[in-house]
Amino acid sequence: MLMPDRHQPLNIAHRGTSAYAPENTLAAFRLALEMGADGFELDVMLSADGHLVVIHDDTVDRTTDGSGPVRQKTLAALKALDAGARFGARFAGERIPTLQEALDLVARSRAFVNVEIKTESLRGDGLEEKLVALIHRYGLGERLLISSFNPFALWRMRRLAPDLPLALLYAEDQCVYLRDRWFAFLSHPAALNPSFRMATQEHVRWAKSKGYRLYVWTVDEESEMRRLIALGVDGIITNKPDLLRQVLARSVA
Repeated sequence: MLMPDRHQPLNIAHRGTSAYAPENTLAAFRLALEMGADGFELDVMLSADGHLVVIHDDTVDRTTDGSGPVRQKTLAALKALDAGARFGARFAGERIPTLQEALDLVARSRAFVNVEIKTESLRGDGLEEKLVALIHRYGLGERLLISSFNPFALWRMRRLAPDLPLALLYAEDQCVYLRDRWFAFLSHPAALNPSFRMATQEHVRWAKSKGYRLYVWTVDEESEMRRLIALGVDGIITNKPDLLRQVLARSVA
């Protein structure tokens, strides 16, 4: 995985610049890079006809002018939705991107990308196979991280592509066997992605002692950014990459 210069954490824009542009859109990803982010995080799931699409929620209701489950809509139906107008008039006409469109941007920009797999399936729905096939076309190497809250999705990824860097997501409000990473052994992740509240000094020290890299989410307050930089995390996922860039600059001044 890409390591930050000057021993500083990576500046990773959460769903793009979600504070300033409609989340998980190409507009948000482009703006993140313009603001100086090292890269961005995005969410991926399957459409009804098996395309990898970039969207966070199970339904399109919150972020588009449509309604209904993502997995019950074809790519054409998803592309017909407006994914920008709800955020602001100047983003009207922004569309739900495919993962291929997002990775095209990554390839052109040399950015880092964290792809989060959004699935609750224990047995698999074909997403991981399609994801591996697409990713291998780009040769992103250390500029890629695959993450998920679902340890079984990561296990499938490990079996399909042992070379890809994986990260296990977890948070304080999960059930104990997920929160305490009982199933991490299934995928042997290279990194851990805890919520920022779980990134205590003790937790960071433990993760480092085990050889994990630590990418922490979602951090929008300057005081928390400073705290995590001081703890030595490897990446900070934020809705405000412009603010994090300023904090990082001051930390080495």
